[in-house]
Amino acid sequence: MANNESVRRHLDAFTRGRIIGKLEEGRSVTSVAAEFGTAHSIVSRLWRQFQTTGTAIRGFSSGHPRGTTPADDRYIVLQARRNRRQTAGEIARHPTQAIGRPISRFTVARKLHGGGMFA
Repeated sequence: MANNESVRRHLDAFTRGRIIGKLEEGRSVTSVAAEFGTAHSIVSRLWRQFQTTGTAIRGFSSGHPRGTTPADDRYIVLQARRNRRQTAGEIARHPTQAIGRPISRFTVARKLHGGGMFA
């Protein structure tokens, strides 16, 4: 990797806790940043987050919301086991009525595959 390319690294939970501890002792953001070898903006943002939320834990998100709940997934597999000759498209129409929102046949096929069945 070239020298001018930046590398993104997240601070692990232990390091974040140590930084917060130093700041709670009354140390300056600049001195703490220098000690840990990070930019002062990172330490400043971490400190501000800690003061507003009371925690320094990173939030995680998968990005794309789930289309079906785990209970919906079990229902789809149950329907497929009841009538093994149904296609994924036919199975997709039944949960749509029961759940109240449309589910694509591709989603059904993926859920059946996860349940050990194939559509």
